[in-house]
Amino acid sequence: MVKTDANNLSEKTAPNEEKIASLKSQSTWLLFAKIFGFACASMLPLLIIRYFDRAQVGLYRQSFQVVSNAAAILSFGFAMSAYYYLARERENRPAAMANILLFHFFTGGTVCFLLLLFPQILGWIFNSAEMTALAPLVGFVVWIWIFSSILETVAVANREPKTATAFIIFAQLGKAVLMALGVIVFQTVEASLYAAVIQGSLQTIVLLVYLNRRFPRFWLAFNFKFFRAHFAYAVPFGLAGILWILMSDIHNYFVGHKFSDADYAIYAYGCFEVPLIASLWESVTSVLIPRMTELQSRNDRREMIRLTTRAMQKLAFVIFPVYAFLFVTAETFITTLFTADYLASVPIYRINLTLLLFLVLVTDPIVRSYTELGRFMLKLRIFLFAGMLAALYFGINHFSMSGMVGIVVVVTLVEKIISETIVIKKLNFSRQDLYLLKDVGKTAVASILAGIIAFAFYFATKETIFSAAQNLLHSIVPQLKNGLVNFAAGGTTLLVTFLVFAPIYLFIMNLWNAIDEEDKNFFKNIITNLFAKIGGFFKSNKSAERAALSD
Repeated sequence: MVKTDANNLSEKTAPNEEKIASLKSQSTWLLFAKIFGFACASMLPLLIIRYFDRAQVGLYRQSFQVVSNAAAILSFGFAMSAYYYLARERENRPAAMANILLFHFFTGGTVCFLLLLFPQILGWIFNSAEMTALAPLVGFVVWIWIFSSILETVAVANREPKTATAFIIFAQLGKAVLMALGVIVFQTVEASLYAAVIQGSLQTIVLLVYLNRRFPRFWLAFNFKFFRAHFAYAVPFGLAGILWILMSDIHNYFVGHKFSDADYAIYAYGCFEVPLIASLWESVTSVLIPRMTELQSRNDRREMIRLTTRAMQKLAFVIFPVYAFLFVTAETFITTLFTADYLASVPIYRINLTLLLFLVLVTDPIVRSYTELGRFMLKLRIFLFAGMLAALYFGINHFSMSGMVGIVVVVTLVEKIISETIVIKKLNFSRQDLYLLKDVGKTAVASILAGIIAFAFYFATKETIFSAAQNLLHSIVPQLKNGLVNFAAGGTTLLVTFLVFAPIYLFIMNLWNAIDEEDKNFFKNIITNLFAKIGGFFKSNKSAERAALSD
């Protein structure tokens, strides 16, 4: 569990002497929301592949690939600048909010009208007449989503983790319900896009109400001089962020242009991300950014190093074993979630899974604390992006789909190595500080050992467990559909393998003292409280039964 040590990541005092929530508290609330969001988001792919054919799945993934990328790119770093201005320039807080919304409104609107006037742009990119027809609606989704996207960000930047939690739950639940209805009832990609418009509109209303309550009449605070300063701050990070998104996702457009919609569906689910892990990383980095900004303003580099290494260990504690487990069970994982029709996604998935490991390297909060590092990252990503484009252009004619995602992994590795080296030099990280990473190394080795043992078990028993689960379900509920039976049987195989993997991993970690006491107590308290609530529930039921009998 990613949480921050109560002693090591202690509460600090802001310049205005207001007491702020500890990183532990903020991360915990946000992590809870992200887990809930993960549960909601996980339902959509399961529905989509069961209600759409593969060509429709490919079309759906292409449409929302454009939406998600455009919404992220068009923000141009303005949304993330809220972490800086809400933490350090309190007098400019309302104006900063006005700038962000105004910028998002015009950039999103520009793309919306562009796709309305020239819908053939998307048709050419994906070599698809269907995408040409959907382009105007895709543009409108982009507009409404980018405008409403800062709801969670502003609440986190304003040090309101509980409010941010409520916003995340509202957004994810609303999105899951509305889009699921579009898939189930109408079974068209167009209906899914209309559902996205409705969800974005509701989120926009909530956003405007929240901003007006926290920053009354913020829209009147707009100042052109401050807007220029705000823009100058956001540009290096915005361009670097845009390049990062392009580096991460441009391969999808090359594959979408070269291959059919059905083949793109195979590739898209091969590049399936583990939402919970990404959310875990976001929860930690989002609360580290304002804290790192404060420490950098005081030039407290030792504390920045200590916070970063602690966060790396907390992330590694989850990411390394998840990577090992999913790599071992990739075939069952993919076919269980997406059916046997997507078995060809497995090799792509295993390669893409390597990107998980890079999330342990927590550099973004530090980079955002130093303006000069933002400029350096911009130059680095321009260079790497040019190299990636050349490699993808060559690869699309010579590589398989697995080779295309391999290019992404290699370029990401190079970027991480260089950026990590620069951050190490900036913070004066020395050999004497390496001991702070000893538990990260232990976690990596423990994950490998547990993965080897789990692989041996999985390889020897997966077919037996799957068949036994199938036979048991058919005997209990003969009329159960094969799709549900296979899903449950695959889930059983994964669960049994996990029950082998997890105890071995935790045993090794505990043996090597790689789990600190605070984390042990955290899990102990969760289990204790869970059993206490279950016991209280049964106790209250028994009391109610006795009262009913006495009556």
